[in-house]
Amino acid sequence: MTTAPTDTRRSSASLIEAEAPVLAHNYHPLPVVISRAEGVWVEDVEGRRYLDMLAGYSALNFGHRHPALIEAAHRQLDALTLTSRAFHHDRLGQFAGALAELTGLDMVLPMNTGAEAVESGIKLARKWAYEVKGVPADQATIVVAGGNFHGRTTTIISFSDDEEARANFGPYTPGFRTVPYNDLAALEAAIDDTTAAVLIEPIQGEAGVIIPDDGYLAGVRAATSRANCLFIADEIQSGLGRTGTTLAVEHERVVPDVILLGKALGGGIVPVSAVVARREVMSVLGPGQHGSTFGGNPLAAAVGTAVVDLLTTGEFQSHAADLGKVLHSGLTDLLGKGVTAFRSRGLWAGIDIDPALGTGRTISERLMSEGVLVKDTHGSTIRLAPPLTITEHELTTALAALGRVLA
Repeated sequence: MTTAPTDTRRSSASLIEAEAPVLAHNYHPLPVVISRAEGVWVEDVEGRRYLDMLAGYSALNFGHRHPALIEAAHRQLDALTLTSRAFHHDRLGQFAGALAELTGLDMVLPMNTGAEAVESGIKLARKWAYEVKGVPADQATIVVAGGNFHGRTTTIISFSDDEEARANFGPYTPGFRTVPYNDLAALEAAIDDTTAAVLIEPIQGEAGVIIPDDGYLAGVRAATSRANCLFIADEIQSGLGRTGTTLAVEHERVVPDVILLGKALGGGIVPVSAVVARREVMSVLGPGQHGSTFGGNPLAAAVGTAVVDLLTTGEFQSHAADLGKVLHSGLTDLLGKGVTAFRSRGLWAGIDIDPALGTGRTISERLMSEGVLVKDTHGSTIRLAPPLTITEHELTTALAALGRVLA
């Protein structure tokens, strides 16, 4: 990455200070102001370089400004960016077909953000329940897991148990039953004739990369099949190569009825999300019953197709699986040396830090001073989710920095 000339007129401190009076305070970012990026590296306005070990919560699975994705975006920008779905355009069918083939399902509903994909999945499940399963009007329920994170809309926070996300945003949307994550017996007990779907994350990201027991996902699939309800897998963070497979459900050879995708689907360039489903499920939607002005726009479709093309070779999945072993080994070496526990799969890890050494925020700030960017969650836990383009040397460099901070 070529270093940009330092602009002394806009320091990180002054830019952060300028935000305060005009920007909503709904985030608490680390005090770094990024102005350039390439691959796994970002650079602040003073020219300091950092290893990005968060990758936009998996939105940057292919690194910053991946050449194939940038080329696809530039090419589309020179041709057509938006039509709305009032008209057809020449990129959408290719994108939908490629994504359906990649996931092993049949039909695609393109949207923009992850939360939109979740909302769309909820609507789809309810409509299917009334029109196909025969649930009485307005009685459909959806079973969800405790500790979930599916987004920030009013409906989604209605079934969150994170009080910081819920407090003072009511009244809440009814129709959800929460059971403990990784508890098959509780999940099966919550399913009844009104159940439209079970909606879960195959791995809970925001909760600290919580990985269920072997057999849990297969058990969810079996339970939903027996009860004639849908299995909706939220793969917005876990999908598209992050865990060493295209989808996290592949670790148990499970095929859900509905898969929710986002983040990495936009290649770190534009927001792209999608609901991918079996034909019998998606076919309940008719014209005028759901939509989005920007959903499936030409620019998004072009970038999304390029993302699918990158994943089709299996190269990124294999790399994440291989370096996942390096990550697991490096974190194992830190157990008892400031790390009390960790959970990892592929290039994704939740690391519990000894509270005596500081909060997750404190550790993140110390790592920033070492040139490594991560983010905390839930007290003394930090998450690592580097771009899938990271090299072994870069990964071990980040682990060494963590070791120094903890020591």
